[in-house]
Amino acid sequence: MPHAITALVQKRWFGLFARLVLTFVFWSAGLAGLLDFPAKVAEMRAVGLMPAEAFAFAVTAVQLGGSLLVLSDRWTWLGAGMLGVFLALTIPIAHPFWTMDEPLRTQEFYIVLEHVSLIGGLMTAAWRSKAG
Repeated sequence: MPHAITALVQKRWFGLFARLVLTFVFWSAGLAGLLDFPAKVAEMRAVGLMPAEAFAFAVTAVQLGGSLLVLSDRWTWLGAGMLGVFLALTIPIAHPFWTMDEPLRTQEFYIVLEHVSLIGGLMTAAWRSKAG
């Protein structure tokens, strides 16, 4: 690896920025849930999760709590695990592409592939965390 790249990735701010980008989808959705809780409840109802209010609260807590753990680089394994399990559970609940007709089937399939890749990124964050 070129020296300049090695120097960059070893900077403390680079690790924080990488964790911020990795968790962006989670903490932004969690903040949106705090700012517009009725919309989060409607989202839970839309995928058939009842009681919707309890699921909205739990999802928001996982999104924000898991993000905070990854961002702080403390118990990163736990935060990454929370977010990874959350993502894995959304596949059969919110993105069951195998039950859909085209073109929605292909669109949802690509969302699932993105979820799987993000789970891999979270696994990498846990592996490379300072505690790991």
